[in-house]
Amino acid sequence: MRGTTRIYASVVAAVTIGLLTAACSSGPPQTPAQASASASASSSAASAAASAHAALLASELKIAPANGSRGVNPSAGITVTATKGKVTNVTVAAPGGATVSGALRDGGRVWHSTWALGVSQRYTVTATGTDGSGQRITTTSSFRTLAPASTFSTEIYEGSDQTYGVGMPIMLIFSQPVTNRAAVERSLQLTTSKPVIGSWYWDDSEHLDFRPRDYWPANTTVSFDGHLSGVEGAAGVYGAANLTQTFNIGRSLIAVASTTTHKTQIYLNGKLAYDWPISTGRTSLPTPDGTYVSVEKQNPVRMIGGGPAGSAGYYNELVNYAVRFTFSGDYYHSAPWSVVDQGTTNVSHGCVNLPPEDATIYYNMSIPGDPITVTASTAAGRWDDGWTEWFLPFSQYLHGSALGKAVEAGPQGSQFVSPSSVPADTASAPLDTSATGNYYAGSANIG
Repeated sequence: MRGTTRIYASVVAAVTIGLLTAACSSGPPQTPAQASASASASSSAASAAASAHAALLASELKIAPANGSRGVNPSAGITVTATKGKVTNVTVAAPGGATVSGALRDGGRVWHSTWALGVSQRYTVTATGTDGSGQRITTTSSFRTLAPASTFSTEIYEGSDQTYGVGMPIMLIFSQPVTNRAAVERSLQLTTSKPVIGSWYWDDSEHLDFRPRDYWPANTTVSFDGHLSGVEGAAGVYGAANLTQTFNIGRSLIAVASTTTHKTQIYLNGKLAYDWPISTGRTSLPTPDGTYVSVEKQNPVRMIGGGPAGSAGYYNELVNYAVRFTFSGDYYHSAPWSVVDQGTTNVSHGCVNLPPEDATIYYNMSIPGDPITVTASTAAGRWDDGWTEWFLPFSQYLHGSALGKAVEAGPQGSQFVSPSSVPADTASAPLDTSATGNYYAGSANIG
């Protein structure tokens, strides 16, 4: 027991000596000011270390626009670049929970957003990647896009879930003239339930149309997505909002009228359904050649023309079952007064006269966008007198695109491709597409 007591006493003494030694080596206590200065120095060092670490991350995983940027050009989008490693994931917190999509390129070293950003909006980007040694790194950037002095809006003619004929063009109208046409085209996407090849065509600086190379496949669903918000359509003029619309292409209904045989053939879903007698425009008022599409229908419609009231050519008629195909006033319509001439002689003021029963059948079937072709006339069709996109062969229609490229669309969306890369066209007129030079004046005598 005495030995155990000595060991215990030795341990206590050693601990006591250790404490005394530690106390003696600590020096005098710090004053409050000294303690505060020491803590501040420690905090500054930690902050400097964090800043250095953030700078290292930013140098190896760069986000443009940079953190804190204001007045950012939305058309430039977002770019994330890994200088030594790779980008593995990018998320963007956008206003209203909107999705900002993007894609990797350059072997995973660069991520870029697909579409322009919205104007006057705040975005926060979180990017994850790897550094040169393969270690995971993350960095963020928050910025605001510019508030433009001027914006443009866009309208689409097609109505939601409405059904149109196989010749229907997609028609966009801009509230301001567009000079940066290529940028606007790149912002447009089509998704079609059946494969389609086509092209955009600028009719002027405020009107842009899409037409398939050949008539739309019957019973196709078409979804249009215009990612126009933030697109710089002209210097300092940005798109104010995106535009989406889904519509349908219905059955195929195609009319072909000959001014010399005085007949019209009506094809339904690729088969001849009717062959009716007609009377087209008289020698002084010939019905113009061309492949048009039906614009609207009315029953009845009042038709007035032929010169001043009281003149020899003046007319003022209430006409039934009328389907318009030119803006200047040409229709397929019922004409009981000219039944005796239908099938033999052209006596109308420019319209296609039909027997009442036949006109009623066609009227009831007609929807906007149904192709209507007039052949063998002495009068040429006039561009923009109606929806005249089918006047041009596709090779010429392509020249109206600012990109000069064809569009390949399908269930997965659309892409721009070189016209030389698309398959050869095997479609034939009049059932699949329009004939080349269809709006030129014929040389035949109209009887």
